[in-house]
Amino acid sequence: MTVILRALLLDIPEELETERMLLRATLIGQGAAVWEAVDESFAQLNPWMPWAREPLDREDCEKHCRDMHAKWLAREALDFCFFRNADTRLVGKGGLHTIDWSVPKFEIGYWVRTAEARRGFATEATGALAGLARDVLGAKRVEITSDARNTASRRVAERSGFLLEGVRRQSRRDASRALADSCMYARIC
Repeated sequence: MTVILRALLLDIPEELETERMLLRATLIGQGAAVWEAVDESFAQLNPWMPWAREPLDREDCEKHCRDMHAKWLAREALDFCFFRNADTRLVGKGGLHTIDWSVPKFEIGYWVRTAEARRGFATEATGALAGLARDVLGAKRVEITSDARNTASRRVAERSGFLLEGVRRQSRRDASRALADSCMYARIC
């Protein structure tokens, strides 16, 4: 049986519960909630997120949700919306991306809306995503990559027990299209 066929047959939970959040698989129809959070947070996302180079509209965000749902079904990405338990407000998004099922290896990506930043939601979600990768998906390696200047993202990786393996010089383009360094963090499972 091929590696991807085995991945397609995995029963992957579409919801992960943490102390303060419910992480739900990104689904069709969530675009409006995602747009609201992205629109609020665009100025803070723009320097770090390649997909936030230009302002997005509701249609862009709905298309993103549909793309992520299709990638979930194909096991190419496992993307989640992070909802606060107290009031179901969307506090952020993220998931397991850049999947290599032959290892298996996953990269965790995340962002939190501006109004909810610095409250530990990204760290809490990262713990849940790392647990999913290790305990359900059999990960041998989980990575987090961030712009070297993005200290908030780097703190999330470090608080979550990821070790800095190195700085990759001029490995990405920043919002101004200039070359920038990135940090590679990893946990071996």
